Amino acid sequence: MKTAVSAPPILLVEDNPMDLDLTLRAFSKKLSCTFQIARDGEEALAFFPRWEGGESLPAVILLDINMPKVNGLEVLKQIKEHPVFRHIPVVVLTSSREDRDLKTAYDLGVNSYIEKPVSFSQFIEVAEHIERYWCAFNQRPY
Repeated sequence: MKTAVSAPPILLVEDNPMDLDLTLRAFSKKLSCTFQIARDGEEALAFFPRWEGGESLPAVILLDINMPKVNGLEVLKQIKEHPVFRHIPVVVLTSSREDRDLKTAYDLGVNSYIEKPVSFSQFIEVAEHIERYWCAFNQRPY
């Protein structure tokens, strides 16, 4: 008998409590994914030893840019420089409309850059697309 393999989690890196709540509510409307939460860049980087220790790698990382302690672009840089973690898809999900943030994120190897939608209904749609593509359809090398 095969044992059911649970889907890998999504790592959500978000420092704003309202945006964190909005994101979790948007994903919970129709989806069944699980989340790991990091409330700043330093907490996100603290997942590295856990993953190296055998904890399941996330299907995708949703990463804010403007955060205290370690900003999202530095987190992205460290993820994409790691020989194993660089294969984890990273979606920047941010309110930043700065062209330099967009360019820097792609220079560092981000897989997608999405500005946070204004309305909750738009955000639910974004959440559905993210989970469907990155958690269901995307083939992972790990």
